[in-house]
Amino acid sequence: MDYGKHQAPQGYEPGEGILTTLIRIPVRIVVLVLVLPARMVWDALTALWHAADRILLRPLGRALLWLLDTLVLTPLTWLYTWVLAPLGKAVSWLAVALFIWPWIGLWRYVVVPVARYGIAAPAVWLYRSVLTPLGHGLRWIGTALLLPALHGLGNGIGRLLTVLLIVPLGFLWRYVIVPVVRYGLVVPVAWLYAHVLTPVGHGTAWVLSKLWQGTAWTLGTLWQGTAWVLGQAWRGITATGRGLGIAVAWLVMTLLVAPLAWTYRRILTPVGREIAAAFEVAWRIAGYVSRAVGRALATIAWYLIGAPVSWAYRTVCTPVGHFLRDAVWAPARRAAAEAGRAARAALTTARETVRQARRDAWRALVGAPAAERSREPRGIPARTLGSTTTVPSAAQASESAPLGEKFVKRV
Repeated sequence: MDYGKHQAPQGYEPGEGILTTLIRIPVRIVVLVLVLPARMVWDALTALWHAADRILLRPLGRALLWLLDTLVLTPLTWLYTWVLAPLGKAVSWLAVALFIWPWIGLWRYVVVPVARYGIAAPAVWLYRSVLTPLGHGLRWIGTALLLPALHGLGNGIGRLLTVLLIVPLGFLWRYVIVPVVRYGLVVPVAWLYAHVLTPVGHGTAWVLSKLWQGTAWTLGTLWQGTAWVLGQAWRGITATGRGLGIAVAWLVMTLLVAPLAWTYRRILTPVGREIAAAFEVAWRIAGYVSRAVGRALATIAWYLIGAPVSWAYRTVCTPVGHFLRDAVWAPARRAAAEAGRAARAALTTARETVRQARRDAWRALVGAPAAERSREPRGIPARTLGSTTTVPSAAQASESAPLGEKFVKRV
C-alpha cells in the first residue's frame, strides 16, 4: 500500500543526489533553447543540399558527362582509332623497314656468310689439316725421342751427384756435426737446466707465493672493514631517503591528488555527463521540432504553390501538349520521313542512271571487253548465235532473262 510513497522522483537515477535531479531539467531546457536554432539551421541546410543535389547537381553532372563524352572522349576515340592508330602502324612499319630490316639483311646475308665462309671454314680447315697433324708429329718426336734421352741424362746426373756430393755430406753430418752438437751443447745445457735453474726457480716461486698470500690476506681484511662501514652508511642514507619519500608521497596524495580526484569524480564527471546527456536530448527534441516545422512549411508550400501548378499542368499543359503532339508533331514527322525516303529513292535512281550512262558511253567509245563479248547467255536459246536457224534438238527458251539473271547487252 505504501509502494507509491517510496517511488523515486521523475528523472532520478540510483546513485545520484537530489541536487543533480533538480538541476537536470533546467539545464536541459536551457540547452534545448540554445540547440534548437542550430538544429533547425542544420536541417534546413541539409534539405537545401539534398534538393540542390537532386534538382541541379545530378542533372548538371549528367550534362557535363554527356558534353565530356560528346566533345572530348568521342573525338579522341575517333582520332585514336582512325588517325593515330593507322599513323602509328605506318610509322612502325616505316621504322622497321628503314632501321631493322637493313640490319637483319646485313647480318643474315653479309656478316653471317663472311664469318662462316671467310673466317670459320678456313680456321677449321687450318686446324684440321695443318695444326692437328703437326701437333701429332711433335708429340711423337717428344714421346719417342726426347723423353728417353732426357730420362737417361737425368739418371746419370743424379748418380754422379749422389757419389760426389750427397755421400760425403751425409758422412760429415752423421759422424762430425751431430756428435759435436749433442755432446758439446745439448748435454751441458740440459744439466744446467736440471740441476741449477730448476731448483732456483722452485725456491723463487715459493717465496713469491708466500708474499702474495700475506698481501692478499691484508688487503682482504682492509676491504671487508671498508665495505662494512660503507654498507652501514648506505643503509642509513637509504632509510632516511625512504622515510622522506614516503612523507613527500603522503603529502602529495593528501594535499593534491585526493582533492583533484574527488573534484573529478564528484563534480567534473557528473557535470560533463549531464551536459552531454542534455545536448543529446536537446538535439533529439530539436530534430522532432525541426521536422514538424519542415512538414508544416512543406504543407503550406504545397497548398500555395504545388497544388495550383499541378492543377495547371494536368488541366492546361497536358491537353495542349497532347494536341500539339497529335496534330502538329506527328504529321510533321511523318511528312519528313516520307520526304526523306523519296529523296533517298530519287538519289538512288539518279545514281544508277548516271552509272548506266557512263558505262554505255565508255562502251560506245572503246567497245565492250573481250570477256563480255565471248560470254554467252546462261539459258539454252532457241536460236544459234548470228543466225536465224533453230537448233533441231533445242527446246524453245524464253526470250526474257530468268529471275535473278541478267543478259549481257550486246553493243
